[in-house]
Amino acid sequence: MNDEQLYAMRHSLAHIMATVVTKMWPEAKLGVGPVVENGFYYDIDLGELKISESDFKKIEKEMRTIINQGQEFDRFEMPVDEAIEWARANGQPYKEELLNDLKRSGTTIAKDLDAAELGLAASGDAAIENVSFYKNGEFVDLCRGPHVANTKEVGAFKLMRVAGAYWRGKEGNAQMQRLYGVAFETQEELDSHLTMLEEAKSRDHRKLGKELDLYTVSPLVGAGLPLFTPRGTVLRDVMAQYSNQLRQRYGFQKVWTPHITKKDLYEASGHWAKFGDELFLVTSQETSDSFALKPMNCPHHTQIYASSPRSYKDMPVRFLETTTDYRDEKTGELGGLNRVRSLTQDDSHVFARPDQIEQEINNLLASARELYETIDMKLRVRLSYRDEGEGYLGELALWESAQEQLKKAVLANGLDYFEEEGEAAFYGPKIDFMATDAIGREHQVATVQLDFVQPQRFGLSYTDSEGNAAQPVMIHCALLGSIERFLSVFIEHTAGRFPFWVAPEQLRILTINDTVLSYVDAIRTVLESAVLMKPVRYNELRFTVDDRNESLGKKIREATKMKIPVQLIVGPKDVEAREVSVRTQQGEEKVALEKLWDFLEALDSGATPHEQPAS
Repeated sequence: MNDEQLYAMRHSLAHIMATVVTKMWPEAKLGVGPVVENGFYYDIDLGELKISESDFKKIEKEMRTIINQGQEFDRFEMPVDEAIEWARANGQPYKEELLNDLKRSGTTIAKDLDAAELGLAASGDAAIENVSFYKNGEFVDLCRGPHVANTKEVGAFKLMRVAGAYWRGKEGNAQMQRLYGVAFETQEELDSHLTMLEEAKSRDHRKLGKELDLYTVSPLVGAGLPLFTPRGTVLRDVMAQYSNQLRQRYGFQKVWTPHITKKDLYEASGHWAKFGDELFLVTSQETSDSFALKPMNCPHHTQIYASSPRSYKDMPVRFLETTTDYRDEKTGELGGLNRVRSLTQDDSHVFARPDQIEQEINNLLASARELYETIDMKLRVRLSYRDEGEGYLGELALWESAQEQLKKAVLANGLDYFEEEGEAAFYGPKIDFMATDAIGREHQVATVQLDFVQPQRFGLSYTDSEGNAAQPVMIHCALLGSIERFLSVFIEHTAGRFPFWVAPEQLRILTINDTVLSYVDAIRTVLESAVLMKPVRYNELRFTVDDRNESLGKKIREATKMKIPVQLIVGPKDVEAREVSVRTQQGEEKVALEKLWDFLEALDSGATPHEQPAS
């Protein structure tokens, strides 16, 4: 089954589900029922009545009855004015609203419409004459399709959950119930997906974040503003350090920019017009200037570049900054670390001559590949191009040139790739890295973007070999992307069992009794003087000592629950033999004290070169 057939199947199941819902609750008012990743949903308004998971079996049973009946999906058209009357007569205000938008503007996509006119009665000439409907059995719904021919063609499905959702995604609108289902061609595929979801529950970063004491949230601080504990901060810092070091080998230099900026900067860059409603505005008591918390770093880096005259001999100029940005994301879209309002980016920008683009992109691609190979995540890339829509800055010829160069770099590096229109940044095309986690889910992570627009808008230049002013090309790159979002992926990928080199607490010494404490001091001396040099340089060991007057069994259980990679068990016999009992996921073995560092270093394949600890 190809993607188009799978789409039609899932879309048909959304209609079959709506058929049942309106049969069980005739007062139901329907919103939209689109296809989403792995399934479908339908937005439903039932007033005070709430659909619960206890209703799922009954809904599923009725859906299967309709499926087995083999109802045909019949498409027909209706003049738009007649369709509006149909919606009004059938008590479907949300469909009426959509139809008014279709009549006025020819689209129902809220972001493309004037917010003040959404759903208002449209008069005069219509943007479209007819709209399409689909009918199965007695159920009729406004829909552009496509659908399968017959209900028997819909494959295997299961209802999963019901959640609240604002109509058309706007917080001031009615709160609806969004009923989700998943669907696949075969029962085997469905079962495999459900097994994966169960595994995903145990790996949920929100659950593990609390259990492993990585981060917390506070209503006094605000939604989407996570607070990282000491353990979580270690995880953030080590990953950011690794990301930075991968690029510093190619000549990137660290810079720093403030967290608030005048509106003027974002007007010049084009971000204010594009993302103005996502900005946190800041008021000064000393000046009439309008300020905002910075949502991104690229305009700031242009100003550092512009602060000095540049020659072709100075190029490329490479800046690196890991810093927190702020975006006023919708409350309903916030969740865990996936979507936050304070996001820390491992951001970097290259200002290059046109003849340097290929090499600079190759360097960044190599950095991204190394990072994700180190954490054992398979990569492919999405070449994200502009589509025919509006909102992009810059001349089409520049875009076509940039898209061609990105594709050339991907092909030269032998990367697995696919192309997708409409996913570009507003200022240029990009390479999005898609990483597959341990249970088969794909996540967008690193990105490399070409930008001809911002250098032009800010009048950036360098003096070429003939003494003329030339415009640099700007290359954006973040290896982790948002560190918060990356950590949500990384925690779930590892299930909280972090590689030795990045674990917040790498090792815990567990004592059997107090007679071994002087020997523990000798172990401390080895550990305190040891430094990992790969994959992160100058990475000192992080360890604790549990010398409480508790049973060894309890100490082991607590260390295991915290998923600490290494436990060193020290008893009187170990003191006599000058060794320790080392427990890892692979088992337990005795290691001589003089060989302890070599053993620990070998735990991670990426941590082979090292600074020898003091004897």
